[in-house]
Amino acid sequence: MNHAQQTALGRALRLLGEHGEALTSDTPDARLHEVKADIKRALDLLDDTVSGGAPTTRCPEHPNGPVDADAPDLCLLCETRRRAARRSEINGPGAPRPTDTTPSRYGVREDRPQAQQRWLPELWNGQAWQLCGTPRRDRHEAELYLAAQRRGSRAAMAYRLVHEFTDYEVLRVWGTPVHVDIEPLGNL
Repeated sequence: MNHAQQTALGRALRLLGEHGEALTSDTPDARLHEVKADIKRALDLLDDTVSGGAPTTRCPEHPNGPVDADAPDLCLLCETRRRAARRSEINGPGAPRPTDTTPSRYGVREDRPQAQQRWLPELWNGQAWQLCGTPRRDRHEAELYLAAQRRGSRAAMAYRLVHEFTDYEVLRVWGTPVHVDIEPLGNL
């Protein structure tokens, strides 16, 4: 809000205050229409001076932040911080790591991600095995996917299901993979 807008809006609001003090039960309608026009003028000035949207929370730090209806100030960010503080009071601080040992260049077990197991549906394209669908976390779902592929109109010569878990293991093969030379007449 610049100085001119501040001055005009202050003047309009002071005028409305004077109207409010002069208002009685026998105020004529002409005077009420004048008050109405002054109120509209003040609202128009206020619309011109407001630049941002209305705040969504009552938080002075994050007025337009995400809303948490359970928070006293409706601010999800501040409420998350308060909840974390309450949890640390109840649970205590995290267990400290031993600092007297030299850290390993390979890290400790807690730092490594958990091994994931996946089932990879693959098809034989005449030259090599290639992935034919997205890796699945459920073996049954992967087998159903391959069964649907085998019944499809453009089925491959062979399919296989590969189990991936820190290493690869072929679980099942459907069909017989035959090496197909891509050059005509055997590359003569």
